[in-house]
Amino acid sequence: MFAIFTQLADWLTYSILNLSPDSKLGDAVHFFIEDVTKIYALLIVMIYFIALLRASLNIERVRDYLSGKNRGVGYLLGSGFGAITPFCSCSSIPVFLGFTSAGIPLGITMSFLLTSPLINEVAILLLMSLLGWKFTLLYVAIGICVGTIGGFFLDSIKAERWLQSFAAKALVQGQQKDQPQNEGTPVVMPFSERHQFAKDETFEIFGRVWKWVIIGVGLGAALHGFVPDGWIEQYLGDGQWWSVPAAVLLGIPLYSNATGVIPVMESLIINGLPIGTTLAFCMSTVAASFPEFILLKQVMQWRLLATVFFLLLVSFTVVGWLFNAFSSFL
Repeated sequence: MFAIFTQLADWLTYSILNLSPDSKLGDAVHFFIEDVTKIYALLIVMIYFIALLRASLNIERVRDYLSGKNRGVGYLLGSGFGAITPFCSCSSIPVFLGFTSAGIPLGITMSFLLTSPLINEVAILLLMSLLGWKFTLLYVAIGICVGTIGGFFLDSIKAERWLQSFAAKALVQGQQKDQPQNEGTPVVMPFSERHQFAKDETFEIFGRVWKWVIIGVGLGAALHGFVPDGWIEQYLGDGQWWSVPAAVLLGIPLYSNATGVIPVMESLIINGLPIGTTLAFCMSTVAASFPEFILLKQVMQWRLLATVFFLLLVSFTVVGWLFNAFSSFL
């Protein structure tokens, strides 16, 4: 699906810039070009089509279903949707913005955002070949639980009050669009009006976040591949209790997606790093990276950002400890 961005990055990095694919600079530049072009395309396409759907469908019925007595189902649906979408942490953000503008409760939206980078179909297949089906099923279950519990917790503390003003305004406007007096006789907008609405929203949101994509991915690219070979195994390979939170903290400056991090997992496990420590490191790299949080800062205030950050770090640490403790039984 995203092969075109890889091919574009190959051409620009190795043919136009004439960088070596075996060099750290070439790897970093390739990473930057591929991810920026992919995220820009996703931003434009996802925001446009979600806005078009909002203008075409009765989104209020979906919102009310998820907001009412079925809120618990909503967390599972949001987390499940995150699990089946092939997005990394940064490219999930356009969908987050679309959900917010549609008035979907923040907890359900966050369930999607927390789960999406952790699980996708390619990662599941690779994990199964690497660790077996028991570990893979447990990993998927944990990823969905992280999203579901995280969404519930953020709704419980009314975290929507910590959105940036434009995102909070979009959420409120989306939640106030219900007009019961017109129920049953919805007004159908002409396609030209729906297209104009979607185009205006796409330009507005893209214009607000495009530069932060460059900054966020640029930071990830600068750090990508520059950790010395063998360093992680050397210092974190003995399985001490503190090695798991240390691995989580070490993964934060780095950035990858769930598919790209699987070969790293394989290398770390082969070189003696415990499975739980490896998972904690890789989950942190995928879902709690600096580039993602630089982008999220554009839609979240610091208190919400810190809450999400702390929630993820605690979750990954507990997961690492559990896998280390019970790996011999799986």
